Amino acid sequence: MGERLTHLNDEGHAHMVDVTAKEVTQRSATASGRVRLAGAAVAALREGNVPKGDALATARIAGIMGAKKTPELIPLCHPLMVSGVQVECTVVDEGVELSATVKTAERTGVEMEALTAVSVAALTVIDMVKALDKGAVIENIQVEAKSGGRSGDWKRDHAW
Repeated sequence: MGERLTHLNDEGHAHMVDVTAKEVTQRSATASGRVRLAGAAVAALREGNVPKGDALATARIAGIMGAKKTPELIPLCHPLMVSGVQVECTVVDEGVELSATVKTAERTGVEMEALTAVSVAALTVIDMVKALDKGAVIENIQVEAKSGGRSGDWKRDHAW
């Protein structure tokens, strides 16, 4: 418990962490999540019959945009040169499973960018299918893995 919270200064006030002295390294992070949907919405996604258009393509683009906009949305998050974002949307019987991997060569990691990509993609899925399923639920948005930086690699050791 003796670890100091890096986003609090000596007076206990929130501040942006100074990463100037940190080494630039290649970093990546992967996050996942799910949108639970009713059967009619799942069927429409599988058949390509969503009234608003291609929901999965729209969610992928929205996720990429979300990753790039993360420092505008999350206080104290560093603006990073995101070098790659991959968003996957997979229709399953329960809804849509989402995954985002974000890459950079920077002084701080991209976990927040990966989480934001999944979150924005999930919100977009809901927006695209809300006429078919007003009860859609976003579930289990979480970091799955990260690499690079001083703390090294990390991978979640259990599934949802």
